[in-house]
Amino acid sequence: MSGFGLIALVPLLPLVAAGLIALLHLAGVIRGEAGEPWTARLALWPVALSLLILLGLDLAALAGGTPGSVTLGYWLVSGNFEVAASFLLDALALGLGTLVGLITFLTLRFSVNYMQGEPGFHRFFIALCLFAGGMQLIVFAGNAAFTFVGWELTGISAYLLIGYAYDRTTASGNALRVLLTQYIGDAGFVLGIALAFAWLGSLEWPAIAAGSQQLTSLAAALLGFGFVLAALARSAQLPFAPWLARALEGPTPSSAICCGALMVHAGIYLLIRLEPVLEQAPALMGLLVLLGALTALYGALVGLTQTDVKSTLIFASTTQLGLMVLACGLGWFEWAAWHLALHAAFRAWQFLAAPSYLHLIGGPIKPVPEWLAQRQGLYTAALNRFWLEPMTDGLLLRPTRALAQDMRVIDAQVVSRLAGLSEPARQGKQEVARDHGAAGRLLAWVADRLEHFERRLVLQTGGGRLAWVLDQLGRWLVAVEGLLERPRYLLVLIMATLIVIL
Repeated sequence: MSGFGLIALVPLLPLVAAGLIALLHLAGVIRGEAGEPWTARLALWPVALSLLILLGLDLAALAGGTPGSVTLGYWLVSGNFEVAASFLLDALALGLGTLVGLITFLTLRFSVNYMQGEPGFHRFFIALCLFAGGMQLIVFAGNAAFTFVGWELTGISAYLLIGYAYDRTTASGNALRVLLTQYIGDAGFVLGIALAFAWLGSLEWPAIAAGSQQLTSLAAALLGFGFVLAALARSAQLPFAPWLARALEGPTPSSAICCGALMVHAGIYLLIRLEPVLEQAPALMGLLVLLGALTALYGALVGLTQTDVKSTLIFASTTQLGLMVLACGLGWFEWAAWHLALHAAFRAWQFLAAPSYLHLIGGPIKPVPEWLAQRQGLYTAALNRFWLEPMTDGLLLRPTRALAQDMRVIDAQVVSRLAGLSEPARQGKQEVARDHGAAGRLLAWVADRLEHFERRLVLQTGGGRLAWVLDQLGRWLVAVEGLLERPRYLLVLIMATLIVIL
């Protein structure tokens, strides 16, 4: 591998570092405070090497121009469906990728001292390296499929970083809220990928940009809507804005890269990449103008009522992200790119310096502006963040919890019985009927019918063919159940439901 082909190492090195730290930690080679220096080196050196490779590619691009894109082979081939191992190497990707590399390296270096002696030191650096690799993959991916891989890596690693103190209910709850919000956007991303392949026959970003010119305005709007939904959720635009404040639960370095510098800008970067598609869909551009303006206003008003440094920075970031989306909606994509880069650098520095702000500033907190204090209704709404958080909890979290309970009941009343496991307690079925109305009673009825089927047909066959078939089916269902019990099952159901609705 030589020349611009080295770009594959930029996201790969941090991912390899995460895997190596995890393996050595599981093997007991690096444990406790004695192993912290090794973990720090294993995290810092690959990220530093990745940054050096980027600087070399930048010099090569300045001397001989950018190649635009590089294809190193094929990642997946199935019939007519092909996903190339392609990387974008234009001015936008190289410039932003270098900034991402620098910020992640500085954040890692800051974390070495900041997290020293913490029980989850090694776990934190594994997640941070995963995030670094995923973020670089988002920036340099040459197609929507590779971008989605990076999208998922950053989402999962952000969940791990925000829920770092997982033994605290607040931390784990906020991490789950953030993850659920992100996966709503991810459902839109999947929709965009499906429509791009169905209508354009390719997932390469240059092909999507060129092919969108041949689509009607409605088709371009439908294609772009999925990606725009993902961008709005990732960049904390209304109505998804509350997740950003929830993400503050993680340690300061995670707040810097998730809330201020990198993760929240991934959606803006995606919008800039979609410029040719969005220009074919005026309705989507209008939606971006509206949501961007409302988000900027929301962040500015709520930020005036905050009394701590990190919350003030969060809502200042919300305001700036809203202005970037507004710029994209107005067609000012180049301005949005410059705004993104400057804001990422400045906000990273502010978040990393946040622990020292109160000591440096001293004195009383700046009061609420007089014009806002005199408008009691507006002040109360801003102080309560316009009640957006309880509204999103009601629309997202409560249905999700109810769905999770129903899935557990299905596991206990349906899957377990089909698999021939021990009879579940009756109390579970009664709780569903009492707490979930018609849906619970329907599940209880299904469970009774299955129990009747099992007792009358399965248990009386005496080892016949039906019993053998059901035994094999039961083994398969037990294996599937083991997979479905993972939290990702719930998220997949949410994604599938949204895709069907859209």
